[in-house]
Amino acid sequence: MEENILNPKEILNEFVEEEEGFRHLNNPADGIKPITKKYLGVPTHGVGSGSKYYFTDGDAKVELIVVNEEIMRVRLAPHGVFLEDFSYAVPDLKPKNIAVNFFEDDKEFRVSTAKVNCHIRKADFFISFSDQNNVITSSDAKAMHWEENTQFGGYYVFSTKECHPDENFFGLGDKPTELNLRGKRLVNWNTDAYSFAWNQDPLYRSIPFYISVNEGIAHGIFFDNTFKAHFDFGGEDRTKTSFWADGGEMQYYYIHGPHMMDVVKSYHLLTGTHPMPPLWALGYHQCRWSYYPEAKFRAVAKGFRENKIPCDAIYLDIDYMDGYRCFTWNRRYFPDPKKMIADAAEMGFKTVVIVDPGIRVDDNYPIFKEGKEKKYFCRRSDDYFMEGHVWPGRCQFPDFTNAEVREWWGSLFDELIEYGVAGVWNDMNEPAVFGSGTFPADVRHDYDGYRGSHRKAHNVYGMQMVRATYEGMRKILKNKRPFTITRAGYSGLQRYASVWTGDNVASWEHLRLGNIQCQRLSMSGIPFCGTDIGGFSGEPDGELFTRWIQLGSFSPFMRAHSAGDTKEREPWSFGEPFTAINRNFIELRYRLLPYMYSAFWEHHRYGFPILRPVVMQEQDVLKNHFRQDEFTYGDKILVCPVLEPGQKSRKVYLPKGKWFNFWTNEVETGGEEVEVPTPLETIPIFIKAGSVIPEYPVMQYVGEKPIEEIKLNVYYSDYEANSFFFEDHGESFAYEQDIYSEKKFVVNGDESSLTLNQSMEGLYTPRYDGYHFKVIGLPFVPATITIDGKDIADFVISNEKVLEFKYTKTFSTLQISK
Repeated sequence: MEENILNPKEILNEFVEEEEGFRHLNNPADGIKPITKKYLGVPTHGVGSGSKYYFTDGDAKVELIVVNEEIMRVRLAPHGVFLEDFSYAVPDLKPKNIAVNFFEDDKEFRVSTAKVNCHIRKADFFISFSDQNNVITSSDAKAMHWEENTQFGGYYVFSTKECHPDENFFGLGDKPTELNLRGKRLVNWNTDAYSFAWNQDPLYRSIPFYISVNEGIAHGIFFDNTFKAHFDFGGEDRTKTSFWADGGEMQYYYIHGPHMMDVVKSYHLLTGTHPMPPLWALGYHQCRWSYYPEAKFRAVAKGFRENKIPCDAIYLDIDYMDGYRCFTWNRRYFPDPKKMIADAAEMGFKTVVIVDPGIRVDDNYPIFKEGKEKKYFCRRSDDYFMEGHVWPGRCQFPDFTNAEVREWWGSLFDELIEYGVAGVWNDMNEPAVFGSGTFPADVRHDYDGYRGSHRKAHNVYGMQMVRATYEGMRKILKNKRPFTITRAGYSGLQRYASVWTGDNVASWEHLRLGNIQCQRLSMSGIPFCGTDIGGFSGEPDGELFTRWIQLGSFSPFMRAHSAGDTKEREPWSFGEPFTAINRNFIELRYRLLPYMYSAFWEHHRYGFPILRPVVMQEQDVLKNHFRQDEFTYGDKILVCPVLEPGQKSRKVYLPKGKWFNFWTNEVETGGEEVEVPTPLETIPIFIKAGSVIPEYPVMQYVGEKPIEEIKLNVYYSDYEANSFFFEDHGESFAYEQDIYSEKKFVVNGDESSLTLNQSMEGLYTPRYDGYHFKVIGLPFVPATITIDGKDIADFVISNEKVLEFKYTKTFSTLQISK
């Protein structure tokens, strides 16, 4: 029998067929497909139970985690393998044990809670969300997609959603642009932006959280990705909104409302709230680059007390250090810092010092020597130290994403605290590097064991620095609350620090910007925020500075700050009448401290933002989506700053309901604009009807003297209204063990009576005994006052028709009748 012999060519062809198309070629690169965006295909399988569900197109995989009834997390793995689950923003993701329904038919997979449905469309893997009424609130315009990054590995990741004609967007941190982000295209990449301009982007912080409002329904998207991220709110295509990142995972949380307030509260469930600050931190702070030598520091302190202008803190910028070396003192400028700080404390001033991340390369400098020996500084990919020039000269930089480094850094504050330093200001931590802007992309970071380059760690570097500062100070101070402030950060930074809007400019434009930025930060989960009052660079005149003081009096964080090459910038620097007006507004802030502190408690305990733009109160009114001047502090005090020079009056929009003019006690009906006079001495301030506003006596600093009674300003309402009043020691963490007092006031009135009920919880008892009641706006002449069944005969009615009387703080029911 003759053998069937194949020639080599035939053998090769047979081999190729067996290998299902695999080809041996002289050029191995021939046939490699070009890198393009890849999209999710048709979902072929869905499986899951409880809180976790998976869907796949045979290659890529999507994970859906049901966090609670309002929040669902979506993750994409382009080839079915997810990255390790770790987040600096969400440190402890614990899905609630709730009823979840998983449904499949020929059109979709659906995962539902009592409030939200997630739909995965089988035709194209589009993901959408709807409410319990099956109203679609968010829907993909394209399937999630990705593109391979050949230079660094991993993928660029993308999500594109439908953008409706009247849909508007809010949040995203400190962006210096209109409050409504519709039509904007923005970037998240922490950047030192000295004297930034309107619409300049990016700035100092990266907060990848935004709120959408469409047809009166709100939802939020939190894109938890630390790489450089991009957001397009209908800018390129009015029908689409997109978010994408240069690396990491496509991982986002859908947060259902239906109200904007609900969205913000749920965001805080994920990322945390700000701990209660020391009460003094809500006072007025004075800063300059720089107050030195010691004689200047003392002169500023003396100036406040001689001018009788309240102030709680004075700051020391980089010139207090020896050659700008962190944790050192320039003994030429400050020969005895411990005594200086103690003397300032005797006058009621807290001292706050700046600390930057750059550590001078100097083997005679103990901090550098120790960090070098313990290998705590960042390194490049080829194991060279990351070095860059900042204020001290050639520096190396701690890797704050390493838990051991954070603990070391925190321990370095022991001497500063021993000297009496009460607060620490973290600056230059974007991180900023002279000449290059920031670290090179190949710098390596520990990332708490999850490893990464600076592309991944850049946006969290500043947050982890201030985390190290806060945690270290808390450990050293034991049960005393630290005060920290940071320039840079990422979502979740509110757990560790307050912020300011950075190096602004002394201009009316920046006054307007600061007003918007603080509102935006507050609704983006960062409540303890403020601006450099008066502008950091440039020269304000007396009018601009005073208008800024007026706005700053209603910023959660109130600090004046200026560059060293500018003129003096204290509240008395511009002479009269400005000094008196500035004093009056700073005094007003100190009078309102119990209200402001209570608003902070409502944030800490319940997740409410402190500053609330009008759109958060009336999101169903489309015009309000474009209002950005007015805001409320808490929910009771509406403020509208004066933002133009020489302005004698301005229009103010009041939300629906009744509002009392703070200055005149006149009642206005909300739901429309009113014209309000704006002489230099005032700005429009209104109090919501039914409010109970607690008030302290004016002090030069927090704790100057014991409080003997609290004034309660009660504003009449013909409907039921609630107010809260929080008190505690003001400086310890005892509130975490319920050592606090939370009082709830309920006001309700009609044409012939007013009732005020008080209830209390908590274990703290304040030392004062009584309230001084001021009841404003009664529509009748009061004849009888009864408190807990006892008639009060000793009362007066002033010329302003304000009813005044006193009683003990422990009352339950107060009734005023005609």
